[in-house]
Amino acid sequence: QVQLVESGGALVQAGESLRLSCAASGRTWTVYAMAWFRQAPGKEREFVSTINWTGGSTYYADSVKGRFTISRDNAKSTVYLQMNSLKPEDTAVYYCAASRSARVVTSSNFYDYWGQGTQVTVSP
Repeated sequence: QVQLVESGGALVQAGESLRLSCAASGRTWTVYAMAWFRQAPGKEREFVSTINWTGGSTYYADSVKGRFTISRDNAKSTVYLQMNSLKPEDTAVYYCAASRSARVVTSSNFYDYWGQGTQVTVSP
């Protein structure tokens, strides 16, 4: 099993930045691709960004492209999401996910482990 714990969520104003962290523990050598998803109130969970094992391949949702940056530090078993120029529509619970597959995919169905989420609220 792999446990994921997110941190870094906060209440910020539009235009500000936040960095989310996701620390993995347990059988971390069994997971490869990592991703961030988010879920706003009354909406379905949506893909935000994903990164492969080496960090050499990343993918972003159009809504965050150019503003968010995903990265990982395998020595620390941690993945990050740097969020700049935040907008009120970025308000959501952000979830970290890990996959036993090396594939970089956007569907939540391909991710095997999930964190509990961290709240990000962006005020106008």
